[in-house]
Amino acid sequence: MPTKKALPIEDSLKKNRLILDERVGVEQSFDIGFRTLHILGREVHIYYVTGLCETPIIVQLMRQLFEMNDLEEPGEDIFQQIKGDIPHQQVEVVESLDQCITQLLSGLAVIFVEGAKSALIVDVRSYPGRTPEEPDTEKVIRGSRDGFTENIIENTALTRRRIRDERLRHEILQVGERSKTDICISYIQDVADPGLVDLIKKEIKDIDIDGLSMADKTLEEYLVNQGRNPFPLVRYTERPDVAAAHLFEGHVMIMVDTSPSMIITPTTYFHHVQHAEEFRQSPAVGTFVRWVRFFGIFASVFLLPLWILFVLQPDLLPEALSFIGPNEESSIPVIIQILIADLGLEMLRIAAIHTPTPLSTAMGLIAAVLIGQIAIDVGLFIPEVILYVAVSAIGSYATPSYELSVANKMSRVLMVIFVALFGVKGFMIGMTAYILLLAHTKSFNTPYLWPFLPFNGKGALQILLRMSMPSLKQRPSIVHPQNNQRQK
Repeated sequence: MPTKKALPIEDSLKKNRLILDERVGVEQSFDIGFRTLHILGREVHIYYVTGLCETPIIVQLMRQLFEMNDLEEPGEDIFQQIKGDIPHQQVEVVESLDQCITQLLSGLAVIFVEGAKSALIVDVRSYPGRTPEEPDTEKVIRGSRDGFTENIIENTALTRRRIRDERLRHEILQVGERSKTDICISYIQDVADPGLVDLIKKEIKDIDIDGLSMADKTLEEYLVNQGRNPFPLVRYTERPDVAAAHLFEGHVMIMVDTSPSMIITPTTYFHHVQHAEEFRQSPAVGTFVRWVRFFGIFASVFLLPLWILFVLQPDLLPEALSFIGPNEESSIPVIIQILIADLGLEMLRIAAIHTPTPLSTAMGLIAAVLIGQIAIDVGLFIPEVILYVAVSAIGSYATPSYELSVANKMSRVLMVIFVALFGVKGFMIGMTAYILLLAHTKSFNTPYLWPFLPFNGKGALQILLRMSMPSLKQRPSIVHPQNNQRQK
């Protein structure tokens, strides 16, 4: 797509007004504010978007400009006089009308002065949104209760509050021919891999699209080659403390305006199974919680395929486990029962997302008491199917990453089908395909199963055990940090 030539600012306010009327619809859009002032014998135009700025600041800005008529005499450069008297901490001079339009629609005020071929940009924006609150999907017993919001300015402040380092960088880019969505790349300059930072910036600058309607998810699909791989290639977090911890390690964080979820790169499979709660408890308790979570994730993938394998081939069971399997006959094959129950739970999860909170409890009672029990009574399900499907579902809910839990559920369903078709061979084929897919997956050239493939002893120990912070003297080598030493 050819680059458009920048449109210069005219010294005639009438010409600039005609262009703005055509480009942004000053007369048509009621939310585009416009005022004409006469300051020191010159005509001044102010443009702003009413819903994206602070009204008191706009009023104070105009009041200060009006006071110049009483307190000052016209000088040789009226433009510089006005710039010097604007009571704001962030004032920028621009010479492109295209840049003025972009900043105007981003919530900043634009000031044109008759006879000047430059304009003043004043940051008066105040985006509508909610206050920081604890994310629903990353709750902790001990820890902060603030979380990222849909306001990119607040999000950078929440990060800066935790990292008061002069080397922390927040680089802003814009993507989208129409949306012009703000994207912030955050990293610590002397820690993060400069090659990774440059790669991310290049990939973002190369995006050519009307707009990022789905914000961070759309951006992710441009950054990583997801294809048909269901496993998440980037990590999302809404917790500022989690984001800060990854920045200290050498990761690069990507913020997208209008989204409370921050993208963390690069990530491995084991980044998606960690949770902030482990690091808010003692190392022993954190290790215990981590292993319980590992067991839940393992059960969410392999429990149902193993059970159906033992049901179909009970001779594989040792005598001590002979009780495993259905004790009663059913007219519906067990494999069909499992698929119906498993997909039914997924349907309930989807329904819970779209159900108003006051009704979600009632929906759960209907599903558990009426549907589940009656389905057993009429012979649709045998009790063991409900038991093992429920345990697998609990393991899915224990997975910290929602994206990973859904990917594991898809893998489980496919593995169950393989076992039903080919027995032991099907289980081995399914498990091997699962591991090979993970081993073949890479995110920004980062092996997905690191530190086990390729093997790294220190990294593997930190995955298996929650280490105390004083013992973590080096940053993970997988992010290729410039400064490997995190403490002496």
